[in-house]
Order: sequence, then structure tokens, then C-alpha cells
Amino acid sequence: METKSLLMPPWWSWAWPAAAWIVLAIAAALGITTWVMTAAGVVLIATVFSAVYHAEVVAHRVGEPLGTLVLAVAVTVIEVALIVSVMIAQPVEKAGLARDTVFAAVMLVCNGIVGLCLLVGGARHHEQGFQLQGASAAMAVLTALTTLSLIVPNYTLTTPGPVFSQSQLIFAGAVSLVLYACFVFIQTVRHRDYFLPPGGGDEEKHAPPPPTATALISAVLLIVALVAVVGLSKVLTPAVEHAVAELGIPKAVVGIVIAALVLLPEGTAALHAAAANRLQTSLNLALGSALASIALTIPAVAVVSIALGQPLTLGLDEKSQILLALTLVVGVITLGTGRTTVLQGMVHLVIFAAFLFLNVIP
Repeated sequence: METKSLLMPPWWSWAWPAAAWIVLAIAAALGITTWVMTAAGVVLIATVFSAVYHAEVVAHRVGEPLGTLVLAVAVTVIEVALIVSVMIAQPVEKAGLARDTVFAAVMLVCNGIVGLCLLVGGARHHEQGFQLQGASAAMAVLTALTTLSLIVPNYTLTTPGPVFSQSQLIFAGAVSLVLYACFVFIQTVRHRDYFLPPGGGDEEKHAPPPPTATALISAVLLIVALVAVVGLSKVLTPAVEHAVAELGIPKAVVGIVIAALVLLPEGTAALHAAAANRLQTSLNLALGSALASIALTIPAVAVVSIALGQPLTLGLDEKSQILLALTLVVGVITLGTGRTTVLQGMVHLVIFAAFLFLNVIP
């Protein structure tokens, strides 16, 4: 009985993903009704917590910092699939969806999630430390990726407007993959110690890693849960778009909602780590998810755009460029000392609040 309890995850960690798939089946059979959307919203939140649980089990088994890549890459792959599916269904109307979603993901991660983690961690533990080298490496790659993908398209001359030509799009996608591959190599192989807790310790050494069988079960259930999250997000997206149209809110808000729904598992896991005084894990999750979001999304949508001849708008408007620049500058300052308090958390949350407010009331 004891061995079985070690192998089998808690009932709720598989019951909620199962309920999510039941809701998706009902939506496919009966259509998207008010009742279905209400059920989808409730089950979505519960499934997110299930995904977080399984991601933490897998991460604990493989160890840091490789474990934090599990959730970041898995969620980003699902995010890319969601964006691409919407692009194919509505190519003209959604030409800027990838840009809006990627920008929203960067702002949500770097200001919303990081800010909340620093605020909660600072309030509970006063001051928290992390590895300066790892944070600096992540910010350098993030700055390069966001500038090349979201700002440079506004200033190229081959094509008019905030778009890349085909050759420029291929170059941007290739560079994104190269930079991300280099970052992952540095994080997991060459300079793995840069992304471990200060002093080289293991933040979770007090708890023994789960058995391999348990980790494999959680890995499968993690994929099942994440795919269900995306499916439920697609069920809720029409309601969000309708609400946005009724309220007269800019369409970019749809990208914010998609990014928020998809990043819920990572955000919850990062916040839990910060509250437990594991800021290094929290930053690994947050910054890693921001890097994965832009580095994997841009090549994917580039391939879809070129293969299907669909329009793709990447360049940000002037207001968004300023907000992005402010985020990157403050991020470098915040992560430039290796120690954080509630003040840095409040600064990032204020920037995130400005981002949300100016999208609703531009």
C-alpha cells in the first residue's frame, strides 16, 4: 500500500484534467453554451493547479535548473499551438495575434509574475537572494530577442509597415532558435551553477526526489492537463472576444487574455516557490518562460506565415515599445544586485498595472 501511494498521484491531480476533457467533449457535441463556458472556466482553474503539481513532481525528479524548463517549454509549445490554430482560422483578423500574445506574455512574466513573486517573497522573508550571473544571462537574451522580434520590424526598409520580409522573417526565426538553444545549453550544461540557489545548495534537499515511475506518471498527466488547458482556453476565447467587442476594448486585450490563461501554471508555480523562499526557482521559471515564449513562438508563426502565405505583423506601436523598454531597464536594475525586497516587486507591479490600463484605455 505504501509503494502504491508513492506511485499514484493525489486523486484531484488526475480527476480535474479528466473533468476538463469531459467538458471539451460536451462542448464538441453540444456546442459552446453559457453553461459550457461556465463549467470550462471553473475546470480550467482547477486543471491549472493539477498541471502545476505534476510539473513540480517532474522538476523535483530531474533537479534544478533542468526541472524549471519542463513547465516553461511545455506551456510554450501549447501556447504556440493555440496561436497557430487561431491564425489559420482567421488569418487576416489575427495577423497581429502572435505579436500581441508574445508581448503580453513578456509583460505578464517580467512585471506581473516577477513583481508578485518579489512582493510576496519580500513580505514573508524580508530580503531574498539569487544568482546574479544567471539572471543577467537571461535578461541579456530576453533583451536581444524582444528587440529583434518586436521593435526592429518597425524600422526595416524592404517592406512597409511593422512587418518583416520573407528573408528577414526567416532570419529572425533562426536567430531566436539559436539564442534560445545557447541559453538552454548554458543553463543546463556549461554554467549550470549560475541557475542554482546561492551557495550552490539545493533548495529542495530536505525532500527526497520522487520515484522514476511517479515522475513518468506526472509527466504524462502534465501533458494531458496542459492540452486540456489550451482546449478550455479556446472554448472561452469566443466569449472573451465578444466581451471585448461589446465593451469597445482594443483587440490586443484578447492576446493578453490568451497569455494569462496559458501562463497560469507557470505563474502559480513561481509564486509558490517565492513564498517558500526559493526565489532562484521562481526566477528560473519566470524568466525561462518569457524566453521560451518569444524564442519558440516567433519561429513557429514565421513558418506558418511563409508556408501558408498569411500576413504576420510583429512590430509594436510606440506606446508598447516604451513600455517594453521600461520593463527591460527596470528588470536589469532589479536583477543587478542579487538581492530583492518588496520595493522591486511594487515597481514591477505598477508597470504591469500601467500596461493593463493603457491597453483597456489607450
